Amino acid sequence: MSLDQDKAVLDRYGNAAKVLENALCCPVSYNGKLLEAIPAEVLERDYGCGDPSAHVREGETVLDLGSGGGKICFIASQVVGERGRVIGVDLNPDMLELARGAAPVVASNLGYGNVEFREGRIQDLASDPNAVAAYLSEHPVSTAQDALDFEAFAATQRRDNPLVASESVDVVVSNCVLNLVRPEDKDQLFREIFRVTKVGGHVVISDIVSDEDVPQHLADDPELWSGCISGSYREDLFLKAFTDAGFYGVRVLKRDDEPWRTVEGIEFRSVTVEAFKGKEGPCWEGLQAVIYKGPFSVIKDDDGHVIPRGVRYAVCDKTFRLYQREPYREHFDFVDPLEAVNEQVPFDCERDSLRHPRASKGMDYTVTTEACTGPDCC
Repeated sequence: MSLDQDKAVLDRYGNAAKVLENALCCPVSYNGKLLEAIPAEVLERDYGCGDPSAHVREGETVLDLGSGGGKICFIASQVVGERGRVIGVDLNPDMLELARGAAPVVASNLGYGNVEFREGRIQDLASDPNAVAAYLSEHPVSTAQDALDFEAFAATQRRDNPLVASESVDVVVSNCVLNLVRPEDKDQLFREIFRVTKVGGHVVISDIVSDEDVPQHLADDPELWSGCISGSYREDLFLKAFTDAGFYGVRVLKRDDEPWRTVEGIEFRSVTVEAFKGKEGPCWEGLQAVIYKGPFSVIKDDDGHVIPRGVRYAVCDKTFRLYQREPYREHFDFVDPLEAVNEQVPFDCERDSLRHPRASKGMDYTVTTEACTGPDCC
């Protein structure tokens, strides 16, 4: 009989909300000052493997997927401050009860409240379980027409009143939860993460990954599945899932040297990954160039640009501005044209080409400057 992954997770984490279970957490070092405002019962039931909250910023709207008892939400609430906002999404009623009970205590300790917890499935952030339950209580499904009416309601609810609106959050975080999602739902999970993230936003995910494929007999073990082991992504495929969903600039912020657990020779360890959203849009010619500073002799980005070190490499206006943001900007120098390009001419981003200095300066550029002799010279 195949494993019911959802039931295994709900049962184990429901119990873990009431009674501490050490086997569900990796050792993680948090900012002790930010823990002082959080009730002990929340801190004791922290089942994470990293600290994605360390990478949020003041004023951001943060979404925590699989928020559990609320620890990461309550830490993030202090980092984003009163101008920011934090939303936790979890499906486990016991964990939601723990988090919602702690929220007023944290708000009182901080002097402001900016955290809310919503019931929902992290792989379907459009569907609102409470709205669905309310509809079904008044419109029970007993006929084929009832089923069609429910499907129409569900589609309308997802479109007009999603649990989390499209492009509504600055940063999505999650702490050791994505591995608990069923394999058949993982692609949808990443599509949903991409959908709710604002253009210009980012995601920071801490999770357990494996160094080898997990065999089926381990995936069918309810103890290993609910224990954040056998549902893990293989490490390289975890990174690939971000780019497949449309994110760019994927980078590993932290990777544990030692595995958290080793099962039948397969190593399972914690990683924290960051990725960015915002490379969508047309490519226009702006006569700009970027100069890769090294240390590698050549690099290749997610869009296929192959850029040698030290040369003026032609890019479109969109890529030029993209490289001026994290995580790229420290690796490049940037060359703007002396005169802005006002006409929108398409740029072929499939090409690999150098930008002659005269393309940016102008073919008739003949300026000659005097040698600098003052104290402020280079």
